[in-house]
Amino acid sequence: MMKTILAILFLSAPFSGLFAQKQFNLELKKQLDTILQLDQGIREFGDTETAEIRKDTLAAMFKYPKKILTENLWKVMNEIDSVNLIKMEAIISKYGYPGKSMVGEPTNTAAFFVIQHSPNLIPKYYPLIEKAGKAGELPFKYTAMMLDRKLSNEGKEQLYGTQIYGVKILNKITGKKDFFRYVVPIKDAKNVNKRRKKAGFDTTVEENTKRFGFSYKAYTLEEIKKITKQTP
Repeated sequence: MMKTILAILFLSAPFSGLFAQKQFNLELKKQLDTILQLDQGIREFGDTETAEIRKDTLAAMFKYPKKILTENLWKVMNEIDSVNLIKMEAIISKYGYPGKSMVGEPTNTAAFFVIQHSPNLIPKYYPLIEKAGKAGELPFKYTAMMLDRKLSNEGKEQLYGTQIYGVKILNKITGKKDFFRYVVPIKDAKNVNKRRKKAGFDTTVEENTKRFGFSYKAYTLEEIKKITKQTP
């Protein structure tokens, strides 16, 4: 997803004249494109599947030596997220949700990503994201992703299976710490793929989980509580 969004942003830049014909807010679009590039670019840099030559390009974009950026990834990411959030809250306060009709695609995902990466503010802004998704100003799958994160953060079952957690637990047999990854329990799990398809996802929950290097297994909230109690 990160690579796709960044590629579209770079490819769309030469066609700003076409955007003007659609009466987009070009000044706002430019600002949001920069925010989106920073948000997605720093996460692409940290992706273990990103090629080293691509990391060179991203490091140059951030104006950091690659070695320094690698060593300080989380610090830089947090700084970017903090600055992006300040800018985005000001934008939302002035314009409401900057959606498809205002700034085009994929620029209309910028506000979503900034809020999604600021978990404490999801309860405040989820109604805005929900409204944008239902109105077609934002692909509804993003609304679904934020709803899943909101529910998961509240200790509730998610609906679309997008949220994956990981925790170190004590292996009683070996006495060592194992990293346990799991899909946050899903409400009505047997119908999750129907909901995913309707929301616009192009993968099943099983296929999506494999992208993270492990197989999907359905758990209940009670089962997860028992397992994670073994956290050292």
